[in-house]
Amino acid sequence: MAAQTDTSASLAAASSGITPETLSQKLQATLDATHVAIEDMSGGCGQAFNAIIVSPAFEGKGLLARHRLVNSALKTEIAAIHAWTPKCLTPEQWEKEKQKMGEM
Repeated sequence: MAAQTDTSASLAAASSGITPETLSQKLQATLDATHVAIEDMSGGCGQAFNAIIVSPAFEGKGLLARHRLVNSALKTEIAAIHAWTPKCLTPEQWEKEKQKMGEM
């Protein structure tokens, strides 16, 4: 049964065409993102993604407004997947985040 489910999930992902790469490309083009890192959390079936998105378009916007920008840019893709978790940062916030990670 699990093999059949895995096969079905793989076919669904392939037919939807949603991959970390396609999501990344669309965000870079739509939001002028300077850094996009997307991780497929679904084991390759393309149904759950975590993302770090860095864009100057987020400057001066709160968390909800940033998420709305991203969700608007990926409206079609988000409708076709199960879970989407974006982390939206300005370039300045991203630099601070990278420094924190370097200290660990």
